[in-house]
Amino acid sequence: MSAEALSRRERQIMEIVYRRGQASAAEVVAELPDPPSKTAVRTLLRILEDKGHLKHRQEGLAYVYVPARSRSQAAKSAFRRVLDTFFEGSLEKAVAAHLGDDAADLSPDELARLANLIRQARKKGT
Repeated sequence: MSAEALSRRERQIMEIVYRRGQASAAEVVAELPDPPSKTAVRTLLRILEDKGHLKHRQEGLAYVYVPARSRSQAAKSAFRRVLDTFFEGSLEKAVAAHLGDDAADLSPDELARLANLIRQARKKGT
């Protein structure tokens, strides 16, 4: 799987395919904001396939694209790249940066869930 960053359009397309579970070029065009031509979308779908993010099968005259990996697998890989790129691979630094951001207004329930996850991680580590 390529670790290349996705362009804005590629991310939009991946979001559509993940949300739908599968999509043809025509379906992607119908859901994209300010869509480019159908030919441009087909090119982007082929690029995403070349990068290893999508697979396709033929249904009649159309190709139907599906994610090559589950959303959770792709999210873990993307998160790892963010950690490595911006936080020296440190989850602690990433969490500290997020919690230090004024926009990170966590609810009491979210804080309790995070505390529970930390407790569970401590149990696994001992």
